[in-house]
Amino acid sequence: MEVAVAVISRIPVGSRRIAVSLFLLASMSTLLAGVLPEDRADAMYHSYDGGGVTVDGPSYLVRKGDNKNFSVSANYYIDSISSASIDVVTQGSAYNEQRNQWSAGVDYLHADTSMTANYSYSDESDYKADTYGFSISQSMFGDLTTVALGYSRGNDDISSNVDPAFDDTADHQNYHVSLSQVLSKNLLLSVNYDAVTDEGFLQNPYRNIRVLNDPDDPSAGYNFNTPETYPETRTSNAISASFMFYLPYRAALKTGYRYYTDDWDIDAHTADLAYTHPLWDKWIFELSYRFYTQTDAEFYGDLFERPDQQNFMGRDKELSEFTDHTVGFALSYEVLENGWGYLDKVSAVSEIPVCAGFGIRQASDVAAVGAHAAGAIVGALAAGLLLLPWLGAPRALAVLALTNAAVGAVVLLLLSTVVVVEPLAINDVDPVCPLANGMVGEPIR
Repeated sequence: MEVAVAVISRIPVGSRRIAVSLFLLASMSTLLAGVLPEDRADAMYHSYDGGGVTVDGPSYLVRKGDNKNFSVSANYYIDSISSASIDVVTQGSAYNEQRNQWSAGVDYLHADTSMTANYSYSDESDYKADTYGFSISQSMFGDLTTVALGYSRGNDDISSNVDPAFDDTADHQNYHVSLSQVLSKNLLLSVNYDAVTDEGFLQNPYRNIRVLNDPDDPSAGYNFNTPETYPETRTSNAISASFMFYLPYRAALKTGYRYYTDDWDIDAHTADLAYTHPLWDKWIFELSYRFYTQTDAEFYGDLFERPDQQNFMGRDKELSEFTDHTVGFALSYEVLENGWGYLDKVSAVSEIPVCAGFGIRQASDVAAVGAHAAGAIVGALAAGLLLLPWLGAPRALAVLALTNAAVGAVVLLLLSTVVVVEPLAINDVDPVCPLANGMVGEPIR
């Protein structure tokens, strides 16, 4: 059952002011600022095998909040790396390494503003990284629009398992701004922009470039005696847009595009498409496709003629020109029957009654919503409520009357206060419904 939520203030209709202070589309709720993240405990195992490298390990996440203003989270992530990358295959022997990452975050919610502060620490035998971040988001226009700003900074300490005397650092800063807009009850738009600056030692201390032994005689072979040399600064910009469309049979379709460019002459385009479909009561299936293409960096080369051919030289395949197609699928199962976290949080923080609707098709749906909200909304009246912040009460109710809810619109116009409905027993749904094809419940005046 899909659910949307409306918090309706009891303001006289005669004053021509009907306030809808929150409208939550549950299938897209993670992008809205007015509600704290759900309490959860996750355990995951990841595995990757390709390009001569095997990476696997577990991850554990715990999040807990007070259902009002605060939520805290902690995550532990492990990468176990074995075998060898393509560079090690051609230049050295296989290796084994493990990366441990700890992270923690705090979310604070005040009215329509939410703030998040987080910290992560990553530790490898030759690389240690500290990252701090802060973001703030604001919901407006009846929570149909959310604007977010974010900043993070990372400080890396780099060493070498081959050269004990080597020690260097790198600094990374990220500036983020995003806009999420509910375009309709079934369509959500998200636009993001990121600016990133990197400074310091940005190459791999183990990777060398491939250089001809004799520039005048390619048949003389080549060597790997010259280390890579990268610029010490890098500035990149990325902008992306994505649409999430909610399908009538509880499924969702998501599509997006991202453009990236930096001052190393890399331009990249990413397009993705994902389809999410619920199976039975607790299973969710997702199928995805991703297309990626990029140009190469101005100093990239697979083979150089001389060790001093140019100021900067790199052979990392991630700097090369390439195109990639990725197809993925995921299957998840909800172990604990708890899909009402966001609705519970909205009800807990709201000072006025909360009603939920959309997708409520039978008496059992009303009973389920009634355990978590002050009432249920069914039928075309839910669509009319979505129009209130944009059109105002008179126009919204006029549209509502044209969408198979004429009786409900007339009754709303005659009432002296906005109707707020209470949960009903299953057997009470039909006999006491005050609005034909509209709200289910008993109006409180």
